[in-house]
Amino acid sequence: MPLQKMVFKPGVDRENTRYTSEGGWYDCDKVRFRGGMPEKLGGWNRISTDSFLGVCRSLFSWVTLGSQKLLGVGTNLKFYIEQGGTYYDITPIRAAVSLTDPFTTVSGSTTVTVTDAAGGYINGDFVTFSGASAVGGLTLNGEFQITYLTGNTYTITASEAASSSASGGGSVTATYQINSGPDIAEALVGWGAAGWGLGTWGVGVTSTDALRLWTQSNFGEDLVFAARGGNLFFWDATDAITTRGVLLSSESGASNVPTKVNTLLVSDNRFVFCFGTNPLGSGDLDPLLLRWSDQESAVNWTPSSSNQAGDLRLSKGSEIVTAIQARQEILIWTDSALYALQYVGAPAVWGAQTVGENLSIASTKAVAYANGVAYWMGVGGFYRYDGRVQTLPCTLKRYIFNDFNTEQYDQVFAGTNEGFSEIWWFYCSSSATTIDRYVIYNYEQNIWYYGNMGRTAWIDSGIRDFPMAATYNNNVVNHEDGIDDNETGTATGISAFISSAQFDLEDGHKFAFIQKVYPDVTFDGSTAESPSATLSLFAAQNSGSGRNSPASVGGTNTGAITRTATAPIEAFTSRLDLRVRGRQLAMKIESSDLGVKWQLGSPRLEMRPDGRR
Repeated sequence: MPLQKMVFKPGVDRENTRYTSEGGWYDCDKVRFRGGMPEKLGGWNRISTDSFLGVCRSLFSWVTLGSQKLLGVGTNLKFYIEQGGTYYDITPIRAAVSLTDPFTTVSGSTTVTVTDAAGGYINGDFVTFSGASAVGGLTLNGEFQITYLTGNTYTITASEAASSSASGGGSVTATYQINSGPDIAEALVGWGAAGWGLGTWGVGVTSTDALRLWTQSNFGEDLVFAARGGNLFFWDATDAITTRGVLLSSESGASNVPTKVNTLLVSDNRFVFCFGTNPLGSGDLDPLLLRWSDQESAVNWTPSSSNQAGDLRLSKGSEIVTAIQARQEILIWTDSALYALQYVGAPAVWGAQTVGENLSIASTKAVAYANGVAYWMGVGGFYRYDGRVQTLPCTLKRYIFNDFNTEQYDQVFAGTNEGFSEIWWFYCSSSATTIDRYVIYNYEQNIWYYGNMGRTAWIDSGIRDFPMAATYNNNVVNHEDGIDDNETGTATGISAFISSAQFDLEDGHKFAFIQKVYPDVTFDGSTAESPSATLSLFAAQNSGSGRNSPASVGGTNTGAITRTATAPIEAFTSRLDLRVRGRQLAMKIESSDLGVKWQLGSPRLEMRPDGRR
């Protein structure tokens, strides 16, 4: 009997129906392509048993002059530096206040009310008390999280219940860390949700609380960092790693350091840039203004004839969204244009030119830079810049943006995985308020693939051995490290699959009867003693849309499935005896066992014509 070789185009295409996409792949998860053939993604391992507080939105790695490898970790609650698997809390201090008898306890309760008329604190903030004497059987020295506010009081939770109801504590110093931020964008609806005069009387409008986003960059061996809309902070690598960050303006020689900044970077030629910042002499943030320090100085921001500090206001758009260091230029995105900023020397120092207009960008973290090309997700599409702006064709565009939570664009982030020539974007599907999906563009093969995964920040390998990502389990994992999911410390198998579009058997007019499959699968790299995967064939009588298609083939609109055949494939399986009959066929390979790694080649079908009915 004749054998039909199954060779599919690399990449996944969801722009059309499963039948129209004949000859390609239609659905996948935890799969990439190597040499045009699909294989299971690499696994991940947590870097340590330690964890951090909050949702991490920023990772940045650098090396000190003493060859210490450090990782900056910015969460919505705190800022950490990771070294050797330990997260050191360096969250800057906002204020230190002297209080007298601030505590009120309730017998049998762990909830303690704190009175502080100075204010400035919000829910979720952290405060450290020192010098407190016992009250209600509790000595409340140490760090606590603020859990409830009302007037000039808030509550904290003690480690044990009070033995009596009492007020006191003596002379206490309350040291407050900088305000925390939201972990997701919170939609606010109703009166007071937006500015005065907006919305219908008595109804109000919808607005959004921006989630906490950090940007950070090293200035030599030291770190400059800021939360969006906040101050510039500085951490000196010569201090102990437990030393908290401080205001950059408090450093020796500081002059007119910006007090508000949306995003920052340190250029290759050692200027510190703030994008979306306050003008010189004003405390109001100008979202289109950029300022830079004097060259080789992180603290001198006062322009003069003897230095190169300065500023520039862009004209297109309503705000600067983000910026990155590219080759011999800094790329700056507003919400409607792309600028190239280049060093021109005194007196202007830096000059900007528009290189793209009428475009969009999803978020501050939506850009990745690889091989001299910037790639980014916009609002409803993808772009690239390699000297000129181009729309990046995407075979998954409809799939992504038709199922996208547009209120959570700020959570979108991108990262490179240069070992596999990949750009990754993570985003929230329409039914999710936390990140649950990713999409990958392989710029070497010019193909796309996608899947489901919860991550909150990413940094590629370089200083570290593996790409690293932050998870919702409050830790950081090494990606491409092993072949299993070891995010929690207990390894589990990764569920991975890929399924094809429908393709015609014979001419698609007559039925064909398939009785054997000759798989072409390798399990190289597996650690399981007997690795295996499952191959499934889904035969259809008629192509096109249908309501009774199984989700296992890729969801709805796959056509009525008349017969399904499934068989395991092991390392030495040379032939599968299956029985299916149909005019069209879809194929799927999947695995979920521990220690399994696979790559699919070109299977062959043994079949014969089987009439028209």
